[in-house]
Amino acid sequence: MKRFVTTFLFTLSFLLLVPAQAVKIAFHDFKTPAQEQLYLQLIAELRCVKCQNQNLAESNAELAKDMRDKTYELILKGGTRDDVVKYMTDRYGDFVLYKPPFKKNTLLLWVGPPVFLFISLFLLFRLIKGQKKELTETLSSDDRESMRSLLKTSSSDNK
Repeated sequence: MKRFVTTFLFTLSFLLLVPAQAVKIAFHDFKTPAQEQLYLQLIAELRCVKCQNQNLAESNAELAKDMRDKTYELILKGGTRDDVVKYMTDRYGDFVLYKPPFKKNTLLLWVGPPVFLFISLFLLFRLIKGQKKELTETLSSDDRESMRSLLKTSSSDNK
């Protein structure tokens, strides 16, 4: 029984301490609340280059920590939102932005999905129209007449 209690307490303490060690929260001191707000907004808007689909605030990657630290440093030096975004895009490319600017390098990213949608819809309508046309072409005139007579007979029986 003593061994069970010891094992239980060890396991419980391990489970409680591991998550506390896994999460490293960085606290920063800002001169003004506006700087803090700008920092929080930027780390939520900028993407971690290593994690690809996480913003800097959510990512635990070492690169994301470095990017957060650089963002903090630039804001403390009096940098604006545009200054920080320009620095990050100059260093890491447009990939750090969730909404990259419309330019030659990102043309396919902006134009591709609507073009793909229109082409898909066009092909779908064409396929449906082709199947409908094929169905009407397969019936001979005698078959059509017999179907019409059957429909007339069944409609008169239902009344």
